[in-house]
Amino acid sequence: MASDKDPKDPYLERIRQLKPGQLESALASFKRLLDHKTVANLQSCVNCGLCADSCHYFLVTGETEAIPAYKLKLVTSVFRKLLSLLGGLARGSEGDGALDSQMVEKWIDSLYGRCTLCGRCTLNCTMGINITRLIRIARTTLASIDLVPPGLQSTVTTAVEKGNNMGIPREEWLDTLQWLSEELQMEVGDHKAHLPVDKPGTKLLYTVNPREPKFFPLSLLATAKIFYAASESWTVSSDYYDVTNYGLYSGDDGAAGLLSSRLRESMVELGAKTLILGECGHGYNSNRWEAPEWLVAEDKFQVKSIIQIIFDYIRQGHIKLDPSRIQKRVTLHDPCNLVRLGGIIEEQRFILRNAVTDFVEMSPNREKNYCCGGGGGQLSMTRYAKRRLETGRIKADQIRKTGAKIVVTPCHNCIDQLSELNREYDLKVEIKTVSEVVADALVIEKKEK
Repeated sequence: MASDKDPKDPYLERIRQLKPGQLESALASFKRLLDHKTVANLQSCVNCGLCADSCHYFLVTGETEAIPAYKLKLVTSVFRKLLSLLGGLARGSEGDGALDSQMVEKWIDSLYGRCTLCGRCTLNCTMGINITRLIRIARTTLASIDLVPPGLQSTVTTAVEKGNNMGIPREEWLDTLQWLSEELQMEVGDHKAHLPVDKPGTKLLYTVNPREPKFFPLSLLATAKIFYAASESWTVSSDYYDVTNYGLYSGDDGAAGLLSSRLRESMVELGAKTLILGECGHGYNSNRWEAPEWLVAEDKFQVKSIIQIIFDYIRQGHIKLDPSRIQKRVTLHDPCNLVRLGGIIEEQRFILRNAVTDFVEMSPNREKNYCCGGGGGQLSMTRYAKRRLETGRIKADQIRKTGAKIVVTPCHNCIDQLSELNREYDLKVEIKTVSEVVADALVIEKKEK
C-alpha cells in the first residue's frame, strides 16, 4: 500500500496532475457552500491558538499541521483569495491562498489525515467558530472533484453500490439472522424467539453497523436478547439496514443523503413507527441530525439511538438487570458523534450504573472526552494508520489510569479503534458495546404461554 509520502502513490500523482478546469470546478463548489454563517466563521478566528490543546493529534505530535487553527487557516486563505478575486475585502492574508495542487495536498494531509471531525476544537474555540463544519466543507470541496482518499472513498462506494459498507450480500445477511435466531432460542430457552425480518407495522425498525453481522454477530445477538426480554415489537430490513454513513466523513453530501434516504425507504415500506439507530456514533449523528439537511425534508417519525431505548427499558422496568454478574471494573468511552456532537450523554451512564458493580469515569469525560482516533473516516484510510495509532496514545493513557478491565463504548467504530489500541499499548482490557454489557447482566424471565 502506497503511503501518503510515497512519490509513486497514484493518488498523490493525480493531485499533482490536476488541470486548471478541475481546480476551477472545486473553487466553484467551495463558493456554493459559503452561506452567511460560514462566511462569518471564516472571518472570526483571532489566531489565539488556544484550540491547540483540544486536539489529540497536536497533543501527541506537537506538529503545527495538527493545530485546529492551522487547519482553519488553510481554508480561510482560500476564502480570502476568492473574496479578493470577487472584489471584496478580507481581513489579513496567509500566503497567496490559491487553490492549486500544492494547496490541495495541504488540505488533504491536514483536513483528512490529521482530523477525525471530533468537534473538540469547536467546543473549545474562544470565538465559537464551528471549525468542524468548516473542515467538512473543505472535504466536500475535494469530494466534488473526486479527491477523497481512496480507502474512504471505497467505503462510501461500497455502501452506495452494495447497500451496506461491508458489501454483505442479501442472502448472507438473511443466513446470519437465521443463525442468530437459533442462538437466541437456545440462550433464552424459547423456541419462538427470533430476529424478525421485514415484519410490517412494528414499533421499531432496528438498524445495525454491518461489521456486526460480518465480524461481531454476538453483539447483534445481545441487542436481540434485550428486545426479547422487553417483549418489544421490532424488526430489521432485509435490504437497507446499514446505520453507518461514511458520506459524513468523505464530505460527499449526495452520497450521504442517498444512504440516509434508504433507511427512510425501509421505514415507509415496513410502516414502522420509530427508526432505531444501532451503536454507531457517526451513524447517529448522520441519521438523526444531518440527514434532514441533506434530504431537505423533515422526518415524519421518531429517530432514536438504541441507547435511549435501553435507558427507557431500565427506567420503566421493562427489563431487569443483575449487576452482581459483572464484578470487573468498567469504564466508558464517549463517542464524539454520539456525545459531543449528538447529545446522548447521561443515558449510557445510567445504564452502566444499573448493569455493573464497579463503574468509573475516564478523565476528562462526557463532551470533553478525547476522541479515540477512529472517527473522521480514519479507520478506512490506511495511509494514515500510523498517525491514528500514535495519537490514540492519549486514549490508551486515559483507559490505563482508570484501572478498568472492561471498556464500554456505544459505537462500533470506537470498538475497532479501541481494540487496536488495546493491542498497540498492551492495555489488557475487554472492549464491549453497551448492549453486550446489558445482555450479560440481563435477567431473563420465562414468557407466559
